[in-house]
Amino acid sequence: MKVALVCPYAPSVPGGVQAQVLALAAVLHKRGLDVTVVAPGAYKGAAPLGSLAPAPGDDGGYSFAGIGRSVSIATNGSRAPVAPGPLAMSRTVRVLRAEHRDVVHIHEPLAPGASLGALIGGPKPIVATFHRSDSDLIYRCAGRILRPLVGRIDSTVAVSEAARDTAAAVLGCRVADIGLVPNGIDLEPYLRHSRDAGAPGTTMATGRRLQVLFIGRHEERKGLRILLEAFDHLGRTDPSLASSCRLVVVGQGPQTETLRARAGNSGGIEWPGAVDQAEKSRLLASSDVFVAPSLRGESFGVVLLEAMAAGVAVIASDIPGYRLVAADAAQLVPPGDVPALAGALSSLLRDPATRSRLAAAGASRALAYSIDATAESYISLYASAVARRP
Repeated sequence: MKVALVCPYAPSVPGGVQAQVLALAAVLHKRGLDVTVVAPGAYKGAAPLGSLAPAPGDDGGYSFAGIGRSVSIATNGSRAPVAPGPLAMSRTVRVLRAEHRDVVHIHEPLAPGASLGALIGGPKPIVATFHRSDSDLIYRCAGRILRPLVGRIDSTVAVSEAARDTAAAVLGCRVADIGLVPNGIDLEPYLRHSRDAGAPGTTMATGRRLQVLFIGRHEERKGLRILLEAFDHLGRTDPSLASSCRLVVVGQGPQTETLRARAGNSGGIEWPGAVDQAEKSRLLASSDVFVAPSLRGESFGVVLLEAMAAGVAVIASDIPGYRLVAADAAQLVPPGDVPALAGALSSLLRDPATRSRLAAAGASRALAYSIDATAESYISLYASAVARRP
């Protein structure tokens, strides 16, 4: 079967949708499908780009069709790297029609550029996946305008209940009309590094500094500012504990320089910047607590699954997308509540037994979210869509 995965966001820029599309492309290829990823990037074909691309020597087996240079636009409290112009949309349609794909799988079909172009003029059958949680005025207006195009979709799914509720409200359809296919992760890199590192659960008595880890884009929605304030609060209220741990902040973004300046030259905070997959897996496996302090707009929480698979105790904001993934395998705190987050950090860092319990529960829960299971669900949808084609 020949499948085109259409992604509206440039794979050269780290992001949850991009990572999911590339991971799905790789595992679909391993299962014998002929896969092309269509997304912003170099036009007329290119190798997958950037830090989310397969490692050197492993091209993932799928092809990449770039439809033009991306620009960064503000959306849903973040910035999205899209190619929104009519030229990129026409290139998308041209690529899809030339490739003669059996199925076109559009991610975020209302996003400008590649996805919207595929929805308007791409060949059928079409499978569409909605990732977004929460909607702003622009997204709601776009949904109302584009509702007639939804009839071109043969199978509509969302990655979570939060994303499904958002899609149903924007499209004006019943929740029951939208299926659920949860995101998945490649478990092996995290499980392998977790086995190599051993269980983190180290107490202060060993002399090793406990490690708290953040991974994400440095922007307001991701809550890094809240975590830094909580870490500072911990230093003022419990200096002995604070001196026995360090915070590692992975990633970069529009707030990086401001937040680094505000944090000062504290020896308890490290800023390694963006890291590759191998280093991310290593950092997760060597950490004692992973914190996901996002304020809103998270439909799923893949980063939580990655931490759980690596055997790390997780603290996360109590928002719908994270609540769905974490269940009782993480400690949830109110989003934006600095004292509550500082208190959760203090409690968990001082309690190795609870850390071990959460790590074990998380590792067990992560097994249910394998990218292989996600791929199986989509293969079934593809087969059904092809079978219904006139």
